[in-house]
Amino acid sequence: MKKFFKKMNKKEENTVNPEEIKAEENISDLTEEQKKITELGEKLIEINDKYVRLYSEFENYKKRTQKERIDFIKSAGEDVFAMILPLMDDFERALKANETATEIKSVNEGVSLIYHKLKTTLLSRGLEEMKCIGEEFNSDLHEAITNIPAPTETEKGKILEVMEKGYLLNGKVIRFAKVIVGS
Repeated sequence: MKKFFKKMNKKEENTVNPEEIKAEENISDLTEEQKKITELGEKLIEINDKYVRLYSEFENYKKRTQKERIDFIKSAGEDVFAMILPLMDDFERALKANETATEIKSVNEGVSLIYHKLKTTLLSRGLEEMKCIGEEFNSDLHEAITNIPAPTETEKGKILEVMEKGYLLNGKVIRFAKVIVGS
């Protein structure tokens, strides 16, 4: 057994000893048990080698996914900014036009067009505005700023006024609506 492991260690060193060659020739003379021990030792070395390789591959995978995650976080907002840049261009043109504008109606039309363009762009990306007025107060969606007396019995516990709109992004609340509730 000791000879076997010495032999295996020397294989790793890529050196050959003449005594080992004689031992290999005499392996046929070994008993059945010794052959099984030799086979098991070889399998152990093989399995250990596979384990070391698998462990190395797993460590490389962890490093690679961690790097990809960092890169993703750095560039996560890239598409949002790319979407907003044309709107900034529109606002810059509107500001430049406002410097020489004499009619307020044309200024209002320009701002209105930019607002609708922004709104449709955000809607296309999954952003939706919460419908609140007349709805039952829901603490999962709304933040009550105050309660006021309800004008009618049917409006008790319902939202009477919205102070700040709430928004959902793909069904998830990203901003709670700030509302006034009838009591």
